[in-house]
Amino acid sequence: MGAGQFLYCPLVRMSDPDKYDETTDDHERFEAELLAQDRDARSPSTADLDDETARQLVRELLDTGTVTPVVDQRILVHEPSGTAFESMQQLAVFHEGWTAAHDAGEADE
Repeated sequence: MGAGQFLYCPLVRMSDPDKYDETTDDHERFEAELLAQDRDARSPSTADLDDETARQLVRELLDTGTVTPVVDQRILVHEPSGTAFESMQQLAVFHEGWTAAHDAGEADE
């Protein structure tokens, strides 16, 4: 090329962004995942409720009057909800979930 001459390069325009490289929604997905992790961290886990822990919780609930035993029917009645249980484990798990839902309802107000 001589002086005063230049190389012509055509301008290439991307009319449509590559749909596989689109990252505009990444921050929203990331934020939603973090919120879900926070919610899970605040929620009690009933999977870790072993027999001894369940028995201790039911004893505490009996002491506070939250649970009433019906001896002749061999059931325990969860007074706030009116639900009856034959198993201490089921009652403990139910109470943990009931408490979490009740606390979440108060937080929403």
